[in-house]
Amino acid sequence: MTTQTLRHSLFALLLAASTAVMAQIAPARTWPELKQAVQERTDAQRYPMTGFDSKEVAEILGRVQSLDRDEWARSWIQNGDHHLKQAQSLAAASPALAREAYMSAWRYYGFGAWPTQNSPEKRRAHALATTAFQAYAGLASPTIEVVRIPFEGKEIIGYLQRPVGVTKPPLVLTIGGLDSYKEFVVDQFGASYLKAGLAYLALDMPGTGESPVKIEPGVERLFSRVIDALQSRTDIDPDRIGFQGGSWGGHWSARVAYAEPTRLKAVVNWGGPVHAYFQRDWQLKALGTREYLFDLFPARAAVYGVETLEDFLTYGPRMSLKDTGVLSKPSAPMLLVNGEKDTQVPIEDLYILLKQGAPKEAWVNPEGGHIGRGKDWSDGRILNEVVVPWLARKLKP
Repeated sequence: MTTQTLRHSLFALLLAASTAVMAQIAPARTWPELKQAVQERTDAQRYPMTGFDSKEVAEILGRVQSLDRDEWARSWIQNGDHHLKQAQSLAAASPALAREAYMSAWRYYGFGAWPTQNSPEKRRAHALATTAFQAYAGLASPTIEVVRIPFEGKEIIGYLQRPVGVTKPPLVLTIGGLDSYKEFVVDQFGASYLKAGLAYLALDMPGTGESPVKIEPGVERLFSRVIDALQSRTDIDPDRIGFQGGSWGGHWSARVAYAEPTRLKAVVNWGGPVHAYFQRDWQLKALGTREYLFDLFPARAAVYGVETLEDFLTYGPRMSLKDTGVLSKPSAPMLLVNGEKDTQVPIEDLYILLKQGAPKEAWVNPEGGHIGRGKDWSDGRILNEVVVPWLARKLKP
């Protein structure tokens, strides 16, 4: 074999290997496909389009002609601006209507920044969304307190809301996932916690929103710092603190359950990664899911602070809870929730947790996808019939 032939053979092998890897990652939706998928989810009020108006979304999508991230963000910002101006004009005469308009402004700005802020206009959309939401919080009833906790030269920012008529309520420390920031948690979960007599503190998970840190082993110390701050307050019950995380946020539920086995009284891992999720084979499969709308890889890579596929695949196994040996150690009481047919986080991770260490409870939807959602089980139904009742039983006197 000549040198030139050998080079050609090696190149062909490398190309074939590269193609084999990339073939497992589904091609991005074309703009017409994405436009249709967003509209369909809006019409059906499916995540992440809950709360959006179908006609307004059609108007926004009609202005966009490509997958350009800045073009996308600008179109959503335009409608966010409309709602913000409406809120500002209503603030003096009708605080209640202004509050709803601020919430709408946050929603449209926020989706302009979704799922990760990887362009200038997306970063601008996120800043506008945060400002609009804090204006909403200032008018909320019950009051939403913007909590700021010093942390390693930076600060942890969260939203705390307490139920009316309860002097020292139990509290759930609650976080969203890869693309559902603390504002989304307030919007989607807050009312359910309050109705059950529970206060809650909504936070961004590491690597997202206003979190002061990216994801790495040991970052659970951030949540221990939050628990320190909560236990110094006199308006909640410091001995009845729970933790609930959804999707990627569920990983932190499990991790903190082992880091804080006595100070936490109830922990819900709602569809979160544990071990198998972080492995190369699963990621190469899961990055092809159409359950996620768009930019799944950029969103997943951003929380680690990496950019290339190889760096992402190499980084992930560092986060395995199984490989660190903590699963056999004491943990706070846990409820594990997911769907058997989840294409984003393997159901295997729920069983890994369930079969090791202290006894745990589990709720699995045999026909459910990510976080257990399916035909008969919406996110809201799982929250209100499974997650919140379990937390209330564990936390309330």
